[in-house]
Parts: sequence; C-alpha cells; structure tokens
Amino acid sequence: MAGVEAVVFDIGNVLIEWQPERFFDKEIGADRRRAMFAAIDLHGINDEVDRGGNFHDTIHAAAKAHPEWHDEVLMWHDRWIEMAAPAIDHSVRLLRALRKTGVPVFALTNFGIQTFEIAEPVYPFLGEFDRRYISGHMGVIKPDADIYRQVEQDCGVPPGGLLFTDDRIDNINAAAARGWQTHLFEDPQGWADCLVAHGLLSKENAK
Repeated sequence: MAGVEAVVFDIGNVLIEWQPERFFDKEIGADRRRAMFAAIDLHGINDEVDRGGNFHDTIHAAAKAHPEWHDEVLMWHDRWIEMAAPAIDHSVRLLRALRKTGVPVFALTNFGIQTFEIAEPVYPFLGEFDRRYISGHMGVIKPDADIYRQVEQDCGVPPGGLLFTDDRIDNINAAAARGWQTHLFEDPQGWADCLVAHGLLSKENAK
C-alpha cells in the first residue's frame, strides 16, 4: 500500500451518529415520519444548509412552505443536536490515537456553518483536527469533485497520500476517482483494522 501522509475523517456516521429518521420515529412515530419524509425532501433541504445556507432561515422557510408539517419541520432546527448524537466513541479514540502518533488528521464533512457551531461545544473532539474542511464554508458538498480538489489545493498532500473514510459510497467513489486511498466506513472496528493494516496504528492503539 502506498504511504499515507494524512488521514481524512468524515464526521456524520463516522464520528457522530446522524440518524434523523430515528429521531423522528421516536418523536412522532414511524408512520408519520415516513409520510413527512415522503412529502418533504428534508435531506435535500439539509444539503442547502451544508452548502452554506443559513440554518435558521432555510429550515424556517421549509416549515412555512409546508404548514401541515410546520411544527415537525421546526424540530430539525430546534432539536438538531438530538439528531446528531451520540458520538461514536471508538472512532473518537482512533482520531486521538492517530494524532498522538503524529499522523496529520483532517476532517472533510458535509456540515452547515451554524450547525457546526452548535456541535462544537457538545463534541470537543471536533476541535482536535489538524485541518477542517467544512462544506458550509467551502460552498460545495460531497461528492462534488470540487470539494476534494479544494482539500488537495489547501493541504498540499498529493491525492495518493490521503486516506479517507466516509460512510457513503458515492463520497468514497468520488475521492477514489481523484486517486485518494479510501475506506468505506461501516463500523469503527473495520476502520481500526484499516488503520492497522496501513501501519498507522498498532492493534493496541487502535482499540
């Protein structure tokens, strides 16, 4: 395997669970949640936030546009941190273990400007990356090729020196198409095994 010069973490479903459907199933029941998600493209609306749209304005506009779901849509704004939970503790340990060994660790995440500000005080490890690439600030989301190009330009590491993990295959494929080394995140143990296989962590440090 080619040498890894920096490790790149996605955040949602890699370091922090992101399951809005689970949240709404608990709050309004699975049947109503399915009806709401069929009526409104909430993930598409969230993509607008991740591209840099104002979190408050975007969600409140969606609630106003769908009066039959007004209160439920506002939960996406008012209780967002409950959807972005909990932390995936083993992944956090891997992030910290890599940094202790001196491996540069970056974040590359689809995340809004304001939502990231909400998450930071709740999850201190979000401040522990050597570099952070937040889509809201970059004006583009994965898997658009431009977001990967911006990372390459800024960090100065050649594509083949970047090892990237993400839970979405479309994001992984887009990175691989640019020559990045990749790992499809399914669970933290699989990611730990990958880091050990690359010689970045020992088995003991990857627990």
